[in-house]
Formats: sequence, structure tokens, C-alpha cells
Amino acid sequence: MSEKPQKSQKSEVKDYSKTLFLPQTEFPMRAGLPQREPEILKRWYEIGLYEKLRESAKGRDKFVLHDGPPYANGNIHIGTALNKILKDLVTKSQQMLGFDSNYVPGWDCHGLPIEWKVEEEHYRKKGKQKPDFRDSAAMIDFRKECRAYATHWLNVQREEFKRLGVIGDWDHPYATMNYPAEAQIARELMKFAANGTLYRGSKPVMWSVVEKTALAEAEVEYEDYTSDMVWVKFPITSPAHGALASASVVIWTTTPWTLPGNRAISFSPKIAYGLYKVTDAPADNWAKTGDLLILADALAAEVFKQARVTAYEKVRDIPGDTMDAIECAHPLKGLAGGYEFIVPLLSGDHVTDDTGTGFVHTAPSHGREDFDVWTASTRELDARGINSAIPYTVDENGAYTDHAPGFAGKRVITDKGEKGDANEAVIKALVDKGMLLARGRLKHQYPHSWRSKKPVIFRNTPQWFIAMDKDIATDGKTKSGDTLRARALHAISVTQWVPPSGENRITGMIEARPDWVISRQRAWGVPIAVFVREKGDGSAEILQDEAVNTRIGDAFEKEGADAWYATGARERFLGPRANEDWQKVDDILDVWFDSGSTHAFVLEDPEQFPGLAGIKRKVDGGTDTVMYLEGSDQHRGWFHSSLLESCGTRGRAPYDIVLTHGFTQAEDGRKMSKSLGNTIEPQSVIKESGADILRLWVASCDYTDDQRIGPEILKNTVETYRKLRNTVRWMLGTLHHYKPADAVTPAEMPELERLMLHELALRAELVRKAYETFDFKNVVATLSAFLNSELSAFYFDIRKDTLYCDPPSSLTRKAALTTIDLLCNSILKWLAPVLSFTAEEGWRMYGPEAEASVHLTLFPEGLEQFRDDKLAAKWETIRNVRRVVTGALELERAAKNIGSSLEASPVIYVADREMLAKLFDTDLAEICITSNYEVREGAAPASAFRLDAVPGVAVVVEKAVGTKCARSWKISPTVGEDPEYPDVTPRDAKALREWKALGVSV
Repeated sequence: MSEKPQKSQKSEVKDYSKTLFLPQTEFPMRAGLPQREPEILKRWYEIGLYEKLRESAKGRDKFVLHDGPPYANGNIHIGTALNKILKDLVTKSQQMLGFDSNYVPGWDCHGLPIEWKVEEEHYRKKGKQKPDFRDSAAMIDFRKECRAYATHWLNVQREEFKRLGVIGDWDHPYATMNYPAEAQIARELMKFAANGTLYRGSKPVMWSVVEKTALAEAEVEYEDYTSDMVWVKFPITSPAHGALASASVVIWTTTPWTLPGNRAISFSPKIAYGLYKVTDAPADNWAKTGDLLILADALAAEVFKQARVTAYEKVRDIPGDTMDAIECAHPLKGLAGGYEFIVPLLSGDHVTDDTGTGFVHTAPSHGREDFDVWTASTRELDARGINSAIPYTVDENGAYTDHAPGFAGKRVITDKGEKGDANEAVIKALVDKGMLLARGRLKHQYPHSWRSKKPVIFRNTPQWFIAMDKDIATDGKTKSGDTLRARALHAISVTQWVPPSGENRITGMIEARPDWVISRQRAWGVPIAVFVREKGDGSAEILQDEAVNTRIGDAFEKEGADAWYATGARERFLGPRANEDWQKVDDILDVWFDSGSTHAFVLEDPEQFPGLAGIKRKVDGGTDTVMYLEGSDQHRGWFHSSLLESCGTRGRAPYDIVLTHGFTQAEDGRKMSKSLGNTIEPQSVIKESGADILRLWVASCDYTDDQRIGPEILKNTVETYRKLRNTVRWMLGTLHHYKPADAVTPAEMPELERLMLHELALRAELVRKAYETFDFKNVVATLSAFLNSELSAFYFDIRKDTLYCDPPSSLTRKAALTTIDLLCNSILKWLAPVLSFTAEEGWRMYGPEAEASVHLTLFPEGLEQFRDDKLAAKWETIRNVRRVVTGALELERAAKNIGSSLEASPVIYVADREMLAKLFDTDLAEICITSNYEVREGAAPASAFRLDAVPGVAVVVEKAVGTKCARSWKISPTVGEDPEYPDVTPRDAKALREWKALGVSV
């Protein structure tokens, strides 16, 4: 029946609306979330919700989601919002599952992006010269500007995160620039120095000319780039191959500028090579008739095509396993008096015959594989009298040094990140030397800095590294095979990865990664706070002195890392050893080392973060759990650096569970871009619809994959929210009439209520399991289906007549209210992690205790007692019959034979006696919301309505017989049987007498 019965047009019919238990609630249909949510946030702060959560959880096992620090640089975006909401879903649900789920938010505050922004805003835009960081005062002043910039954005982001409804210790977050944090980061580095894995070396690293610093793999993205490519001849000089004296080995490269750094050619003994002769070529060609060239057989045809050779022949095979006896001259030999050295051929596993020539030009200054092949051969090269020193051919500005004779000053990359003149200079020199075979252009994926968006180069520089494969010293002793790589791989295997594919991804990265480059040549960060003494061979001895380390740590704790750059810092920290030849290192730490160390100063510092004190992780024999949660790119970022830092200093991972999510795309699956106009800003969604809409979208997503958002998706999310809210609203309104003293035990309840409690028990198991496994999408799907299909469209629809019209004394009404109370209590709690504001608003209406919050409750327990599978099996039959009846009613309504279903009295034909028995004691008029019904055994008329999915049941809809009750609107022949109330049914007459006894005029 309707929630608001209309008055009859006949004046003699009374208005019985005051005698109906109609829903009453202040919980509005229109949410008004943009206005209401800030009020709820204010109340949470006023009641000290975060502190109350900590107090209520004392003594419980801990579940700590350690916050991966966002960068304090600019407003949050939709991806950041998704990440933070996911974290809040975890912490709230784990708290309600019975853990002490403390969340301490944090920020990454050091590093190049902030330094870059400060330079841009304070210097480049104003045309001012960047400070000279060799001056202590200038360095410290610049670092203060960076600190102020980071502080500003930290505060902006904090308010934006709070507005999302995220509960955490916002008054005491961590920041990598806090003095105690900087001190601990420095101490963590000292541990690597002590265990022997920290070293200074010379290796090719990815270098940003624009930003003037080395970059980690995590700071690089691959974008389309058009490179010059060249095929170059290396003349053979080795006397052991006199027959090949006039031949050349041919290489192919997309980086001609690296050729001045060439020191070898790599080959594969598994490849079939041949000596080829050019028999015909155009007169003006670089490849000349008579040229003898060594190429991989599989690539020869393509090489000659690129070289515009019109005819060639294979002279003979050259076995790959004989290549190491060949020596070549450098193609630039004699240029500016340089390149007079031998170019040996070295075996390399990275050489293939699918592209190029079957040979790889090897410049150890400019490539990781090149460097590995060269250094692996150092002893052999020295024995052959070949100088194994690696040149520094390109400087920090992307310009050639004197180690590239004939090219000094030419630029590979300009300060603006554009292609310089180095390639053309090298190619011209090759042409002049007669060593160029062919040239072209290739569009391919090339590494770019993710900040400047400009291409990077590989260049050999002195940097600080942490060794992956050196045995780690513990108390001065090493154990064979106890390396950082081995520790990390073991730690990965005992960590839970959500989704499981994350394990394979990070395992592959750890297996393949080179030594960790931890140094940067910038100003804003924690310095590599060690002292060194040069050894004379390019390496350095690190000072191991506990007293010096203690002075550094204590100073950083009180003054921050600026103390390292202050005037007199060397003498201050060295103390009595200041007269020795130890020098201070002024490089700063890679920001990934900073964030990788956060576990050390957040999870292990009870003085700074007392709420996290006493974590006893399962890996250490305890019962506490630590989770890391970030985007899938952090397999190479924060997950990666945290794993290496912790394994190197503690022998294990800093986490027990790692959860990763994909990236947010536009509605059509394209990458979001301001230029395309397809971005969705979280601030805009909150302003228009509220944070709970954003939270519901996040929880509904399959976060393990890339997710999409846009106007239509948000529109659907709003509709899902509206249905959930209206169901909650109806329950709250109905419970206005519930008195806990009237509660009915399940044993006293009708079957329908016991069925609903059974369904509630099933959902309890599903929802709890989904929250335990971080399957928030399943939480939303389960609750949406339950509220919309089981409750609104079935149970509530059936029970409205009983709830509104039954007498106050009705046991069925009280049973229904008791059931709805259990339903509402459970649903508000289950919705709380997802719809944090709406559930809180509803909870205040449901149980308005002075300082209550739904977030201080636990998920309902003990609901399994309501399981009744036998009853559910019976009601599956009843509900199938109901489906046939409602289908028939819909057809009659569409044909305008009836208006309301209460005008009908269906005749239900049941062919199966077993099914008939299940319907025996069920009021199908109540279940089907009709005024009457009849069940008949046997075959139905051919015109009866049937459903293929419910065989043996057919329905003929007849008109209900009798008079319409003025109170319940049911049509019944019993209307008028009570002379005192002649316009209602006896049930309604009984209700009216009870209302009259309560003093309500009827």
C-alpha cells in the first residue's frame, strides 16, 4: 500500500492517516552531501573521533596501513583521491573487524620536483640566477625555500584528504623533512655503510640534462622519440685474421653520439655470421663495390637494403665462437689525434639477430649492458694490454668532454631538453672517415624524465651505490650468499600480494635490477652524510666512526639536515679527526631512499608516533600486520625501495601485505589530459555531489585493474547511492515506531522474518569475507543487491501493510520491527567504511547517543545463529510462485484491467503436490500484495500466465471480491463486519480500537 493514503472523495469516509504507523524520520531523501558532510567532519573533530578510536581499540591486535607518502607538490587529483579513499576503506574496515587499525598519514617532501618548482617560481620566472650551492648560506637559504614550499602544499593536501572523509592522525602526520625523520634517514644510510654494501662507483646512469641530476628507473617514463640511426664500419686489424684484414665489422646504433665512447663490439657465439662482399652499388653510395663486411646471416639482406647495395654475395661463413679473436680499429681513429686504441670483440648475452647487424656497439660510459660486458672482461683486457678505463665522454650539461677528441663542447641534449649538435657532428666525421655505411631515422620509445618530460641520456658518472650482490656484513662477519638481492627475493615470497600478480612483477624487477644508485647532485634532500678518503683509483674509503655518526644524527635531530651544509660542519662532525684527510660528501640521497626509510621513523619511533608503538609483526612471531597500499607503478618505486632498505638493514620486508591498484582513466578508456578536457577533479565531484559519491565510485571499482570515471559513470554512481540512501531512510523512518522492549525472539517470529534473518546471516558472511580480503567491489555489489532486491523490492514491500496498518499489539508488526532493527544496525555498520558520511548521519538518527559514532562500532557478529537453510529452501519455492503471480499482475496492469495489485485475487494453479504442500500455510495474498488469492491443484487453462523458469505453476488473475477498506485499501468481503467501524476490515477495526485506547481520535 502507499505510504500516504489519499482521502476518499466521499465526505463520510474518515481520515485514518493518524492511526497508521507511517515512517517518520529527519533523515532527508535529498542527501545534500556537499553541505552536510562538512558538518559531520566538524563533529568528528569536536568529539575527538580519532582519539576515541585509539582508546576503544587498546589491547587489540594491530593492523597498520603504513601510508605511502604522496608528494607535497600541488593539489590532489582523482588518482590521489582514489588511493587515499582505498586506504581509508582498509583502515575503517579493519578497525570494525576488530583490529587496532591506526592510520598515520605522511608526505614525501624532499627531491627534485619541489626543487624544480622553487627554481622556476623564485628564479627562472624572475630571470634570476640560481644560487651557487658551494656557498653554505646560499645552500641553506635555498633549502628553506624548498621547506616552505613543501609545508604549504602539505597543508593544502591535508585539508583535501580530510574532506574525503579519511580518518587518521591528521594533527601528527609524518613528513620526510621533519628533523627526526631526516636524522633517521641519515642513520639508515650509515647502516649500509657499516654492513659494507655502500660504495662509490663509476657507472652509466640515466641523467637528466635539463634537471642536472641522475634519475632512478622510477623517475623515468617512456615516450615516442625520433632517433638518428647509423650503420658503421669497424675495420678489422687483428693479425690472427689476416684473411679478413680488409673487412669490417658492421654495427647499428640509434645513438650516434655514443660512438666517441665506444670501446668494444659485442657479439653472440650462438649467431651465424658471414663475410659478405658488395658486388654492385651506386657510385655515390657510402657502401662501395668491393667492400667486405661481416654481418649476421639473418640480418644481411636488411642491412644491404638500408645501405642501397644493389648486389652482394656471401664469401664464407664465420663461426660465432671464433669472433673473440677479432680486433678492430675505432671508426674515428686519427680524429684530433684520438681513438688510437684497439676495439676488441666481446661475447654478450644481450646480442640477438632480430634487429641491427648481429653486433652491438659497446660504449661502457653510456649503457648498462655495455658497462656489464666491459667490466666483466676487465681482467682479460688488462692481460691483452687494452686499457680498461671507462672514459667520461659527456658532462652534466650533455656536452662532450676532452675524452671525446674532436667533439669537445658539442651538445647531445641542450638545457631545454632539445636534440643538440652532437649526432650530426659524429655522423659527419664518420662520413669523412669513410666509415658510414647507412643512416636513417627511427621513431621508438625512449626514456624521458617524468618531471621535465624531456629525454634523458646514459652517462658515466661517479655515484653512490648500494650493492645488490655483495655479502652483507653483520657484526663484521659475512655469510656467503646473504646478499641484498637474496634477502629481498625471500621477503617477497613470504609477503601477501593483492592481487597475487604483484609478486611476479616485483620478483622480476628485483632479479634483474642493477646496484641501487642512491646519489643525486641536487640541494633539497637528506645528504649522504658520510666522510670519505680517496684511494687514488677512483674509489673511496668510508669513515667508520660511531662517535662521528652519533654527532651527525644528534645534530640532524635538533637542527635538521641543514646542519650538514652549515659553515664549519666538517670540523664539527669529525671532531678530533678533523686534522685527518676525510672529506664531506655533498651529494643528496635519492628521494626513494627517503621514502623507503619511512618504516624506520614511523613504525619504529614510539616517541614521535606513540599510537604505533609496540608493533609485533607476524614475521617476528607476533600477531600484528603491516600493509602497504599504492598504485601498481610502486612495484618499481616505494614498494621496491622500502623492500631494499628494510632487507638491507633488518633482513626482512617492512610489510606483511602489499595491495596495489591500477590507474584512473577517462570514461572512454583514454588517459586523462587537460588538453583533451576529460579530467575529473575530486574537488569538483565533492562540490557537486559529495565525497560519499566519490567513495562509492572507488569502492565499486575493480581497483586491481585500471578504472574509469566520467559524467555517465558518476551519474550511475549517484543513482546507486540514491537507492541505498532511500532504503536506509525507509528503515530509519519505520524504526521511529520501534521500542526495544517490544523486541521479538526469532522463535516467535513468522517465517518471513526468520527468512530475512537467514538472508542477513548469509550477507554477514559475504560482507565480512569481502572486507577481510579487501574486496570492496563485492561489498558494494552484495549490499546493493540485498537492499534493492531482497529488502526494498521484496520484504519491505510485503511488510508495509503489516507495519503501517496492524494494531499496536500485533506480534507480526513487532517481529517485523525487530527484524528491521537488526537489518538497519547491520547495514549501517557495513556501509560505514564506504559511505562514511551517510552511515554516520544514519547512525545518529538510529541511535542518537551523545558521543556515538558508527565508526566506533564493530561489524555485527553472531548473525550465523539465524541461518536456516531448510526454511530458505521452502521459501525458494514460495518466491518462485510469487514471480509467476507478479508477472501475471504486470500484464493485467499494463492492459489496464487493474490498477493496484490490491484489486486482484489471483488463482494459482500448481501441478506438483510437493510444491503445493509448501504453499499450504502461506498467505500468498500477503506475499503477492493482493487482496485475496486461491490455490488450485491441477492443470491450468491455456490462457493462464506461465514462466518457463517456473514449470508447473500458472496464474489466472481475477478481480478481488468485496469492498475497499478505507484504511488499508484492501478489497475484502469482511469490510463492514464490525458495526462500530463499518468502512474497514476487522483487522483494521481492531487497530482503531487500540489507537482509541491510546488516546488517538479516530
